[in-house]
Amino acid sequence: MKHRYLPITEQDEQAMLQEIGVGSVEDLFADIPEDVRFKGRLNVSEALDEYELLKHMRTLAGKNADSDRYVSFLGAGIYDHHVPVVINHVISRSEFYTAYTPYQPEISQGELQAIFEFQSYICELTGMAAANASMYDGATALGEAGALAAAHTRRRKLVVSRAVHPEARQIVKTTAHGLNLDVVEVDIADGVTDAAALAAAVDGDTAAVLVQSPNFFGAIEDLVAIEPVVHGAGALFIVSANPLAMGLLEPPGRLGADICVGDAQPLGISESLGGPTCGFFAVTDALKRRMPGRIVGQTVDRDGKRGFVLTLQTREQHIRREKATSNICSNQALLALCASVYLSVMGKEGLKEAASLNVQKAHYAAKTLAAIPGVEQALPAPFFNEFVLKVAQDASLAEVNEQLLAAGFIGGYDLGRDYPEFAGHLLIAVTERRTKGEIDHFAKELEGILG
Repeated sequence: MKHRYLPITEQDEQAMLQEIGVGSVEDLFADIPEDVRFKGRLNVSEALDEYELLKHMRTLAGKNADSDRYVSFLGAGIYDHHVPVVINHVISRSEFYTAYTPYQPEISQGELQAIFEFQSYICELTGMAAANASMYDGATALGEAGALAAAHTRRRKLVVSRAVHPEARQIVKTTAHGLNLDVVEVDIADGVTDAAALAAAVDGDTAAVLVQSPNFFGAIEDLVAIEPVVHGAGALFIVSANPLAMGLLEPPGRLGADICVGDAQPLGISESLGGPTCGFFAVTDALKRRMPGRIVGQTVDRDGKRGFVLTLQTREQHIRREKATSNICSNQALLALCASVYLSVMGKEGLKEAASLNVQKAHYAAKTLAAIPGVEQALPAPFFNEFVLKVAQDASLAEVNEQLLAAGFIGGYDLGRDYPEFAGHLLIAVTERRTKGEIDHFAKELEGILG
């Protein structure tokens, strides 16, 4: 055997070819015209043995700048939060780690209970009546929320704040395009949704208004003021929320939201260089039968013993195609379990304390960094754990971040990439993991870079 980590030997190959009645691998491509087949060798390296391959992969992985080796001040949707060690211990158990969609409830009780607990936690956090499982991430959950609103209201327009994460807005537009929906974006003022522009955009054809709070800039939206504008037009109010921030903020469900979505990554899910994460999706009681994904319910068997079942399944694989509301299907239960373990370990007081640390440290960092000559805090709105800094006009943010990386820091997000009006602005994230010493050191390095 040439490479022992590949489970196919030459003898295995010949046996398989003989079994299916062909003489060689080339014969398998006989139906493909000769003139469209690739000729020559692919531009790839020669085969490596096991040791060399592992060394090569470690070298490639070492090029990644992760928050284990660098102090991160980068957020913009993925955050460097504390992940309690008990989480990996629990999710590494084979009965969870290898679990797939629980098609057979009688042998999937542990998986179903885990999903049920996740749903219960999300309802408690968001103040909503029902929650589901198996959303890919916060961005796709927001796209699904827009689709639900259009189906429920039978209207064709979605009004989306530009303060919503740019990638989430792209997902909403992609989803809307397939459903022939119109997406109207509302501008921002001082880092939050422009109230006058929102009121002007909402009309009798509006299916829903989509806002994010804390929004992409970290600013907290005035949901109380937005709600009557939305419901006054007969539309649905969709809020994308940071679940950790709800340890301090009033839940969207208590402020009039019809649908609350978000990403559970802040709840004990590692950054993993950008994913995967886990979305959540919660609704009022009136909308629960339109939710995508699946809902696990609690019941009793004929002997009165507690059990769990898939109560609602809205995908065409399970029900008639014309009744399906979504094709969301992947089982994100392992990541949902991370969030459930995190919330159970932290408890109400722990969640509140973690959220409070995010606020306190972010505000200390904002004050410290804004004191640097040539740097100022750009937006006046209240914020959670992210804020915007305006950097000296002649500074190249790409070069600033390169020099910060050389000093051991992952810098902020260049807002000019998505918002032309915010060229020269950095989005800085500060979580409970950042210490006063790290913040002060970061400020010193930034001041030195800016001269």
